[in-house]
Amino acid sequence: MAKNKTLSAKEIRGRRLLILRRVIAYFVLIVVCVVAIFPFVTLLVNLTKDHATLTSTFNLFPGKEFLNNWNKVIDDSNLALFQSMFNSFIVAAISCVVSVYIATLTAYGLYAYDFRLKKFAFIFIMVILMVPTQVSALGYVNMVRAWGMTNSYIPLIFPMIAAPGVFFFVKQYMESSLPLEIVEAGRIDGGHEFYIFNFVVMPILKPAMAVQMIFQFVASWNSYFMPQLLIDTNNKNATLPLIIAGLQAEANRNFDLGKVYMLLGIAIIPLIIVYLCLSKFIIRGVALGSVKG
Repeated sequence: MAKNKTLSAKEIRGRRLLILRRVIAYFVLIVVCVVAIFPFVTLLVNLTKDHATLTSTFNLFPGKEFLNNWNKVIDDSNLALFQSMFNSFIVAAISCVVSVYIATLTAYGLYAYDFRLKKFAFIFIMVILMVPTQVSALGYVNMVRAWGMTNSYIPLIFPMIAAPGVFFFVKQYMESSLPLEIVEAGRIDGGHEFYIFNFVVMPILKPAMAVQMIFQFVASWNSYFMPQLLIDTNNKNATLPLIIAGLQAEANRNFDLGKVYMLLGIAIIPLIIVYLCLSKFIIRGVALGSVKG
């Protein structure tokens, strides 16, 4: 029977250091998790309370005003809740799908083809990434007004199509996960370029595209700057952020925090649904990558 090996002083210090590192890592992760979840939990708790309770006390115990706040939001004809949610969904859905597809197609063009201005094209797109939206907003708003396209979906969707951030992320993912041999094999088999891209390349890029579709949908859904400049709050095409911001106008009259929290709670439901629908592609991609590694 083998004798138990006696650990040396160096090995004991190494194990203690490893345990200490794990404790610190878990502590940091728990703190970050609490900080990230706390606003969401606060929102869920506050939408169950009335205005008087919210303005006088703060605690994480649920209230009994959930149905009352719900009825206030649903019965308020001035909010146009479902119409504004429909408007936001149309803009966000079209924006995220089109922007991710075009950005992926652009990244594929720079990754799979060699041409003279390839480096210049990449640098040009990266320069656009560094330009804030506010810099070009005035000229874009004047152009839209001159063309008579205000109070419509099109001027909200069009700027989202050019997504340099999505392009950069997908291109980096291509360089690590898309061998050019697969593209060459598709060409040898007689597939044309769009067929190869749509049915060979895109299935490999599903995890990256799913992540960017989530980000683009959230960004478009929460967008307030451009809609505020291009759409009137009382217009039938007003998006949900405009409706939520419009509640601030009631601050001097019958401002109700419980109603506001309920509206915010309803507003995040589509974001959760989109994440749940696309997260399976992310998890599948991570699992596939770990098997390949």
